[in-house]
Parts: sequence; structure tokens; C-alpha cells
Amino acid sequence: MNFFDGIYDFFYTALIEQNRYKYILEGLQNTLIIAFFATILGTLLGMIVAITKYFAKSTGNVLLKGFEKVCSLYVTVVRGTPVMVQLFIWSLVVLASWTHAIPVACIGFGFNSGAYVAEIFRAGIEAVDVGQEEAGRSLGLTRITTMRYIVMPQAIKNILPALGNEFITLLKETSVAGYIAVNDLTRAGAIIKNNTWDGRIYFVIAIIYLVMVMIISKVLKMFERRLAKGDKSK
Repeated sequence: MNFFDGIYDFFYTALIEQNRYKYILEGLQNTLIIAFFATILGTLLGMIVAITKYFAKSTGNVLLKGFEKVCSLYVTVVRGTPVMVQLFIWSLVVLASWTHAIPVACIGFGFNSGAYVAEIFRAGIEAVDVGQEEAGRSLGLTRITTMRYIVMPQAIKNILPALGNEFITLLKETSVAGYIAVNDLTRAGAIIKNNTWDGRIYFVIAIIYLVMVMIISKVLKMFERRLAKGDKSK
């Protein structure tokens, strides 16, 4: 069937008839919820892992060295296994007693994203001139205070584009959430397709993802330009 054959009938059958557009709205809402909370969890985890590894390396503390090994194992395992397999483990093993799939998906995607964000933060921290930390320490600041007020703000400014790309990647990766019974955007398309036997609904799903990515990219670019103007004005 050509995509343009009976285009009006297609949209009516796929979206209007029996209020099937509600599947799209529910799926879009769930996709955004998962992406939002997974991003928060992933960012926090990634920051903690990166800072732990940085302090373990710079201080040589035995306890931190132990945490560093755990963090390295976490990053290696998560980056080396498919996100879908990780979701199955969270859904069917670790959090099998949970009755709601969306929180499970948020945690699963968050832990997956955290491993990648950790490497982004690590690169950002290492990109900050070591003299910045030395200057903070010479002023009597503790390592934690120096990291919080001097190193981390500069690191975040450096890694903002990479963090934005990670959020976009995460948003698109949520399309596999349907495998653990989450009614996300992609699964909404599958439900409509199964009811109408018309695969053209996936064009609609793809366009929605594309629009979301374009909006996020635009917002990130505006934010980056504002930060750049702030640097020039100093």
C-alpha cells in the first residue's frame, strides 16, 4: 500500500476512529515521564561515579579505591550489555514484585544512562585545568568545596553539548520500554497498527520523535549560546 493512498482515511482510522489518538497521547506522556526521571537519575549517578573515581585517583584513599572498583565495574557492565536485557533484568528479577512498569523503566533507563553520563563527567572534570583546583586549595578550600564551586561548574559548561546528546539518545532508547509492558509512544503505534492493520502509523510515531528531538536540540543550542554570551561579557 502506498503511503499517500487514502491519506485522509488513514488518519481517520488510525487516530480519530474509536479515539485511537488517546493511545498516542498516553504513550507520549509515558515516554516523556520515563525520559525525564531517567535523565535525573542518570545524571546524579553519573556525577557521583565520576567524582568518586576522580577523588580516588587524586587522594589515594583506600576506601575510595574500593568504591572506585565498584564504579568501574558498574560502568563496564552497563556499557557492555544491551539496554533491553538490562530492562528485562530489572523488570523480571530485581524489581519483579513491582506492579507498575513505568517506575521500573525509569530506574532501568536511569542506571543505563548513568554509566554513559559518568564517562561524560569524567572527561569534563579532567578537561578543567589542574591549576583551578590548586588555586582553590591554596585559598584554604576543601577538596569537596573546590569541586563544588570551582571545578564542577566549569566541567558542566564543557560537557553540556554531550549531556544534551545523551538526553536525546535516552529519549529515543525509551522506544524499547514496551517490552516490559510500558505503554510508551512506540507501543502505542503497535497497538494502533494491530487494530487497523496499517503500518503507516509508524510514520506518525517517527515524526513525533523527530519533532521532540528538534525541539530539545533547539533549546540546548539556545542555552549554549546564552552561556557563551555570558562568558564573553565577563
